[in-house]
Amino acid sequence: MLGPVILAASRSDVLRRTLSAAPVTKPVVNRFIAGESVEETTPVVRSLAEQGLEITLDVLGEDITDPAAALAARDAYLRLIEALTPLELGARAEMSVKLSSFGQALPGGYDLALKNVTAVVEAAAAIGTTVTLDAEDHTTIDSTLAIHAELRERFPETGAVVQSYLFRTEEDCRVLSAAGSRVRLVKGAYKEPASVAYQDKAEVDRAYIRCLRILMDGSGYPMVGTHDPRIVTIAQDLARRAGRKPDEYEFQMLYGIREAEQFRLAAEGHRMRVYIAYGTDWYGYFMRRLAERPANLAFFLRSLVSRG
Repeated sequence: MLGPVILAASRSDVLRRTLSAAPVTKPVVNRFIAGESVEETTPVVRSLAEQGLEITLDVLGEDITDPAAALAARDAYLRLIEALTPLELGARAEMSVKLSSFGQALPGGYDLALKNVTAVVEAAAAIGTTVTLDAEDHTTIDSTLAIHAELRERFPETGAVVQSYLFRTEEDCRVLSAAGSRVRLVKGAYKEPASVAYQDKAEVDRAYIRCLRILMDGSGYPMVGTHDPRIVTIAQDLARRAGRKPDEYEFQMLYGIREAEQFRLAAEGHRMRVYIAYGTDWYGYFMRRLAERPANLAFFLRSLVSRG
């Protein structure tokens, strides 16, 4: 019941300012955010890679309001790629981008976002890695998938993200599961109306498993974005039934959540990728993490009380 309330709060500028200014907030946010700068984040990337984990990196920022901010977002990713170059991790450290941060919602936003993200994808390819386009609210999906299709003409490894709580996603999975594709499946973390998305958690979970079966039976590369132990087990079973080897799919989990499970899966020979977000514009991302799992909210509230 609290999830929709928290998601609504993620759009509140008043609450954003209040929490950002509270001295007790930053130590809690640090559980989920690797740092405010690329310099703070790079050592985290190196450490996780040395421990056998793979990484996807998200420079926080979305809902930008002018083309200059879109260029700044592009340049932040180019600085990230420059910082990753000496680590020589190749595809073990990829990037995730939100096209809203590249100007997708601005006038002429499709062309602007495509131009900005293409520069990032080109730079990523030059160091042997790739980019995945994050999913956002349902109004952006058609534009995001169209840009994804254009990028794949030159860079076929470019990934896409689909959200199981949207009614449309099973069909999207059928289209996207072709040979050479990379598709991350998540449950979804935006407040969506009942006209386009399942509202009941059990229905979202069932949809996730249906979508996962489509991806595992397809010819692409599934990326299983979940912290749910039951779904982790189901994913392994579906992979076996589809005849997939451990390197023909991967698990993805968020930085700071279920870390022991991340290391367990990696130790068992699974590809385990950690989604690392960093930057100063953490509020919307952080609130969606709280909404996703009651345990995250409980952790946050306990920390506020203990530090208050």
